[in-house]
Amino acid sequence: MEQRVWKAAGLVLVGALLLNDPVSIIYGAPVAGASTAAIASAVGKGVPTAGISLKVSDYLVESNETAVQAAAQQAAPVSENEAPVVTAEEGVQQEMPEVPAEPEAPKSEYADIAIAQVDNYVNVRTEPTTESEVVGKLYNNSAATILETTADGWYKINSGNVSGYVKCEYVVAGNEELARSVSTRYAKVTTTTLYVRTEPTTESSVLTMVPIEDDLVVLDESMPGWVKVTTAEGEGYVSTDYVTLTTEFVQAESKEEEAARLAKEEQERQQAAAAAAAARRKKEAASSKNQESSGGQQSYTPPTSSNGQAVVNYASQFVGNPYVYGGTSLTNGADCSGFVMSVYGAFGIGLPHSSSAMRSVGYEVSLSEAQPGDIVCYSGHVGIYAGNGSIVHASTPSSGITYSNVNYRSPICVRRIF
Repeated sequence: MEQRVWKAAGLVLVGALLLNDPVSIIYGAPVAGASTAAIASAVGKGVPTAGISLKVSDYLVESNETAVQAAAQQAAPVSENEAPVVTAEEGVQQEMPEVPAEPEAPKSEYADIAIAQVDNYVNVRTEPTTESEVVGKLYNNSAATILETTADGWYKINSGNVSGYVKCEYVVAGNEELARSVSTRYAKVTTTTLYVRTEPTTESSVLTMVPIEDDLVVLDESMPGWVKVTTAEGEGYVSTDYVTLTTEFVQAESKEEEAARLAKEEQERQQAAAAAAAARRKKEAASSKNQESSGGQQSYTPPTSSNGQAVVNYASQFVGNPYVYGGTSLTNGADCSGFVMSVYGAFGIGLPHSSSAMRSVGYEVSLSEAQPGDIVCYSGHVGIYAGNGSIVHASTPSSGITYSNVNYRSPICVRRIF
């Protein structure tokens, strides 16, 4: 019996431990006759029984270390192929994979170009208000570079010598097709001598040759490796390997530039009218005299003074005579540079027989300052400024020596001799 009691007490102790019941068991001497049921009842009630003292303690608290070890033993093992789970409480942030940024599209060279689209001109003002001062005019189809855009519908622009503000509604910005249509494209020669060919192939015949730094007006860029250009000898093709392409626009005019231009134009109109009247009188008198003495054969009046207007008067006598490539005869035919050279030769001035070389004779003035007698140089061409916005020149085989508007092509420079 005694042995069974000890066994029962041992079972109770084991059960308490397994249940994690905070029980402290104090063993006393066993009492004869104590049954297993009595011991169990005593244990359950925490009441002392003869020979056995059971005490419910104030709790036996296991150490944290013991609890952690127990939890670790009960946790399922982690395979070496499984990544451990990291919680946010542990302060580890999961890195998101970087998404590569899409490459930006190349910016068009016309993206910041604004083209005036008005009946005449749009005012350029000092501030983005209609009450501010006007500093210049941006004429229709003229271009400006956009510097910034205001929140209330103005562009801050720069064009030529003018900087200020224009209303957005009067210009078109970033339109490549429009910008190309109102601009002039040039091909600057970068080799010593460049062949201009009749077709866009190296096997085609040579139309003409142009020197280094000459500027040719581009007509077409659609052929890979070639551009179509215009020359005094006609239209041809040059390789893009030997030219640099640039774009030029008509730009804004400042108030000061406008005032100077208008005054100059009025003066030139008066001078041109007086010169034309004088030239007609001289021509009529000389024609009448020559018809009486030589049976109507054409004759020309030699220069009587050395100034720009005298040059124009003398050159005008040969209008209607033929254009001959390489020629220098004012009566039988001359090309553009031969005409200018021979006209100035009558005044004792020696000039080269080359349109590009004439860009360095005399001294340069702006087109707005041009006076009668000045030499107007173009890409592959040259003429004499006749006043009132016109030139006299040996134009083409079909038109001969004639008058044309000074802007019939884009002038490169203006040179003054007298």
